Amino acid sequence: MSGQRPTARPYDTLLAKGEERKLQILAVAQRLLSRNGWRSTTLAQIAREAGVTPAGLLHHFESKEQLLQAVLEARDTDDELHADQEGDIIENLVNVADRFRRSPDLVGMFAVLLIENLEPDAPLHDRLLERYRAALASVSEGIRRGQRSGRFRTDIDPAVKAVEVVAFLNGMETSWLLDPSIPLNTVFKEYVRSLERELTPASTI
Repeated sequence: MSGQRPTARPYDTLLAKGEERKLQILAVAQRLLSRNGWRSTTLAQIAREAGVTPAGLLHHFESKEQLLQAVLEARDTDDELHADQEGDIIENLVNVADRFRRSPDLVGMFAVLLIENLEPDAPLHDRLLERYRAALASVSEGIRRGQRSGRFRTDIDPAVKAVEVVAFLNGMETSWLLDPSIPLNTVFKEYVRSLERELTPASTI
């Protein structure tokens, strides 16, 4: 889940269609970052795996930080292409499980980068914190829409419930990466069903 996309982002041009070499570098970076983390992944490793020279990689991405920002941009773009920000919050949450299977490298990369950048002075901390807050805003607004329509109880604080929901999503990412055999769809459906029961007024159950 993520917040509304701004009209323009500083790294949008890095993901322009037709730039096959950049997309290949991004795909390799995602795979290596999910495996080794950003501290243990060098530009030379990424260049070698992508079949380009280090100078060729730097032609497309001026620094390691810019490449890191670009792989996060790819994750955000993937989310936004497959999520209906104005749609039903319950349906959107059920569909998150599909993203795990559709883009395992993106899921793994994000989980690793998140853990590596918890400290305030880490290079991606501010961007990841902004994304986390956007996810909270998106979930809480989805709950508010349900409250305004009369579908959800109004005595539940959407902001507090959003923290729980996003924690569930982050926790499921880590659990699935550790053990891909878990019944992902079943767990998601059970959690979302329980959440819907909690949010629905007793008189309509």
